[in-house]
Amino acid sequence: MNNKEKAKIISRILNKTYPKIPIPLNYKNTFTLLVSVLLSAQCTDVNVNNVTKDIYPKYNKPAHFIKLGRKKIEKLIKRIGIFRIKAKSIYYLSKTLVEKYKGKVPKTYAELEQLPGVGHKTASVVMSQGFGFPAFPVDTHIHRLAQRWGLTNGKNVVQTEKDLKNIFPKKYWNKLHLQIIWYGREFCKARDCFGITCKICKSCYPNRKKPIKTRKA
Repeated sequence: MNNKEKAKIISRILNKTYPKIPIPLNYKNTFTLLVSVLLSAQCTDVNVNNVTKDIYPKYNKPAHFIKLGRKKIEKLIKRIGIFRIKAKSIYYLSKTLVEKYKGKVPKTYAELEQLPGVGHKTASVVMSQGFGFPAFPVDTHIHRLAQRWGLTNGKNVVQTEKDLKNIFPKKYWNKLHLQIIWYGREFCKARDCFGITCKICKSCYPNRKKPIKTRKA
């Protein structure tokens, strides 16, 4: 079975399992989406949502966070991992947005990836979920599942993203990356399935008997 054939099976199962796919992070606008994605590094989306639900009703613009300052931002997000580093990034990216972009989130990868604390994955999520631009952000779940499904060699997330973009049609990227994340959380977990028990793994590799070792993102 080649990758295109596996892609059809995967898409069919994912569309049946998740006909409507919720966005994991809660946000009010593109700026708060950017902040939430930044906060989600080394932290669960549930924890991020629990923290930001008390922040975004009052603070949801770059100017708000500049006025707060780093120490107050730290207090607001202290329940989140590496909160001091993240508070610093939020403060300085807010300053950059106000000084360079009139408080607006830029709409290009190059500009997004120049913001403090923003890498390619964060920029991809904002481009996809914030602006509707076709993108395939690769997180730990997608990196793991792409290896279990034999769609990439798992060398690194850059290679995984490239391979997935070559296999799946561009018009499905935004929906697919969310579907795969949810599937990885519910059916093909890091400490479960191991490439042999979930429906997609069994459909793509019906004769596989041994657990698959995957490289971490």
